[in-house]
Amino acid sequence: MSYVAVYPVATPDTPNKVLTHFDDIAAVLADHGVRFARWQPEPVEKGASDAALIAAYQTQIDALGYAHVEVLRVTGDHPQNAELRAQGLHERRCKEGEVRFFIAGQGLFGLHIGDYVYAVRCEKNDLLVIPAEVVHWFDMGENPYFVALRFFNSVDGCAPELNGDSIAARFPGLDD
Repeated sequence: MSYVAVYPVATPDTPNKVLTHFDDIAAVLADHGVRFARWQPEPVEKGASDAALIAAYQTQIDALGYAHVEVLRVTGDHPQNAELRAQGLHERRCKEGEVRFFIAGQGLFGLHIGDYVYAVRCEKNDLLVIPAEVVHWFDMGENPYFVALRFFNSVDGCAPELNGDSIAARFPGLDD
């Protein structure tokens, strides 16, 4: 189930609120310029190629207006899961927006906005658009599984600038 949990930075073990209804999630995030949407599932075969996945969602992709899209696939048997998870848990910001659409599986984004952390659990059919310069991290869990589309306009714009803060370790992760 998708949700947003809102934590004060000072109390990472107790959220102020947890919202599970789509409209509530979208409204709370929209207050901070973050877009949360749900796309209708397209028929795709299990194990479809990257090109087939992109083709299945081409209309929605075109509507977003990004120059590039790529498919990210991470499964429990990926040989670098521990390293990939550790990299994702570093707080970062990007010069352009961070955009993900989940075709399958799940992931947890932590958005550090002011004195709060918005933990956004995304799953199949969820689109999350994090504006440029919003500090965030991503937790794919100990046994990750997701297939997602990643959107960007330039390779340099989506290169993360890590800030060295280990705040993600203080908040519940995807598996908690």
